[in-house]
Amino acid sequence: MQYRKIGISDKPGQSDLDLSVITFGAWAAGGWMWGGTERKDAVKAIRESYDAGVTSIDTAPVYGQGLSEEIVGEAIKDLPRDKVQILTKFGMRWDLDKGDLAMHSKNNDGKAIDIYKYAAKESIIKECEDSLQRLGTDYIDLYQIHWPDKTTPIEETMEAVSQLIQQGKVRYAGVCNYNVEQMREAAQSIHLASNQVPYSMVKRDIEKETVPYCIEHGKAILAYSALERGLLTGKMKPGYHFGADDHRAKLYFFKDENLKRVDAFLDKIKPLADYKNATLGQLVLRWTVEQPGITIALVGARDAKQALQNAAAMNIVLTNDEINFITGHLNQLELVH
Repeated sequence: MQYRKIGISDKPGQSDLDLSVITFGAWAAGGWMWGGTERKDAVKAIRESYDAGVTSIDTAPVYGQGLSEEIVGEAIKDLPRDKVQILTKFGMRWDLDKGDLAMHSKNNDGKAIDIYKYAAKESIIKECEDSLQRLGTDYIDLYQIHWPDKTTPIEETMEAVSQLIQQGKVRYAGVCNYNVEQMREAAQSIHLASNQVPYSMVKRDIEKETVPYCIEHGKAILAYSALERGLLTGKMKPGYHFGADDHRAKLYFFKDENLKRVDAFLDKIKPLADYKNATLGQLVLRWTVEQPGITIALVGARDAKQALQNAAAMNIVLTNDEINFITGHLNQLELVH
């Protein structure tokens, strides 16, 4: 496993945060929007990932309405706390009707719930306490606003996180899904370590503005959905059937025509994966973390086998020519919306 620094501090004497380049993404572990979860499998996946060098885990309260954080807490309770990096989030409330309505949803029991983007100060302070309790720890390594909240000034949100940092409950502040303008505004109120954004071979729009800004200002990019929710593993063929409450069924990526086009692209790079004794998913992950400005990739896993496969992606070595070979074929891929 490789590790990369984030949170390059502007304060003398303040340590930086080393994250595993493959970070365990625990959204699916919470079951919500993924067709349920097997708690034992999720705990085992996190523990075996740690043994393989995946020391960083990204979760959020809204993933399973607390369940994902509880699972992470259970998985790390016997591990040395200073060897694990916990990344979690705030600003998505399902238990409070305030802020900007994000979506209508159902919890793991099938009960209707409304999710709100809400990042006011008093809400963040409460969310942090709840997260610490579920995670079974007294500090969070990276605390990130989950989505921009247009009903709360960014300055108020960042002041709350600054207070948590001063109290020792949070080490570093990050954002998720922020554009460059929002990052600039946040950076006026706090030392911002990172931006967690979607990035994959088939979703590269951040390369235009976000990547250059983050490179120039020393901000880490935590790429999520690097395998585009399984699309880039090569396991999904036209006609693939999703479960009733699996959110992927509604995404354009998974239209039969796009599955066909992605499949054709993956066929072109499969000989390279075979040459490297790697799966297509591993080759995709390695390419992703070699792209300019991309610091780490968040990758989910349902079980220990998937988790260990993800971790092993970092054993692959790609030359510049091989990266360019993949990118060349990728640039010819067009998806239909």
